[in-house]
Amino acid sequence: MKNDTLIPVLILERFMRAVFTALGVPPEDAAVAAEVLIASDLRGIESHGVSRLKYYYDRIVAGVQQVRTQFEVVRESETTALVDGHHGMGQVIARRAMSMAIEKAKAHGLGAVAVRNGAHFGIAGYYSLMAAEEGMIGLAVTNARPSITPTFGVEPMLGTNPIAFAAPSDLDFPFSFDGATSIVQRGKLEVYARTGKPLNSGWVIDRQGEPLTDPKIALAGLDHANAALLPLGGAGEEQAGYKGYDLATMVEILSASLAGGPFLKGLLGVAEDGTRCPTMLGHFFLAIDISRFLPVEASKATTGGILRALQQSAKAPGEERIFVAGEKEHESIQRRQAEGVPLNEGLRGELRQMAEALQISGYEVYF
Repeated sequence: MKNDTLIPVLILERFMRAVFTALGVPPEDAAVAAEVLIASDLRGIESHGVSRLKYYYDRIVAGVQQVRTQFEVVRESETTALVDGHHGMGQVIARRAMSMAIEKAKAHGLGAVAVRNGAHFGIAGYYSLMAAEEGMIGLAVTNARPSITPTFGVEPMLGTNPIAFAAPSDLDFPFSFDGATSIVQRGKLEVYARTGKPLNSGWVIDRQGEPLTDPKIALAGLDHANAALLPLGGAGEEQAGYKGYDLATMVEILSASLAGGPFLKGLLGVAEDGTRCPTMLGHFFLAIDISRFLPVEASKATTGGILRALQQSAKAPGEERIFVAGEKEHESIQRRQAEGVPLNEGLRGELRQMAEALQISGYEVYF
């Protein structure tokens, strides 16, 4: 965007850490939360980076997000664990849970950890990539506040329920897929609302099944269950919208049925008296030790061969490149580490307000 301001990565990460610390999050946990958020901005996923800071700020101030994380291992075996996050910081819970899965995979070949009473943890891809960095295959999924309608429905029932899968390769980057099971996620609507950009007509529908293109109306509708996001593929079955619907349901099962946590409308984050309460999200993390199957370098070469063949396949007329998952993000990381993260005026205004409310100084020149 022409009116965006580029903010140095280290400055932005330091500011987010300062905000979390000022809100009462222990310094080491504040560093984790800020690291996950800046990882999203670096990868070009603007919906889940610093733009999400106000979300955590509001929840902590409202008393529905615990600043001190109690990570309780409820049940454990050599390859599995069930964790209760007690509504703590989502990034802290998720990173510890995936770390457990990785350690179990190192010892026994596979590691799977289910979490109940978790919280919004940023991009799911951060955690699957933790496994890839250890020469493993990683999977991370989470359920979320209801926003997706079932195929042939108009009522928000399922969360955006992302799926993140990562595998190491012999390219300069791992294969890394991280995507919601809706066409777009709420965070993208928030980005459009800040910039005043209209939504595509096939993203959100109202209770009559009609498209909503005003992002502010769509967001208000989601808040009051008067609007719903469409699953991957869109409305009905003609464009295979049932596939996105079923994938979202698969994530819901992995996130709730293994953890014994709430599901669907049990994740609204609203108590019976109408007051806000913890969202009680469920997560699932899986790490697979490739070396238990064959040498890691051989697996990387095969994965790299798959990716190169896709990149080098015949291009559509007028197209210059074919990308694979993780490639654009890799290039974004390099670019933004050098140039900074672009922030629009609406978002800079939010950061200024938080800085003033928490009496954080030293960032006036940036925001």
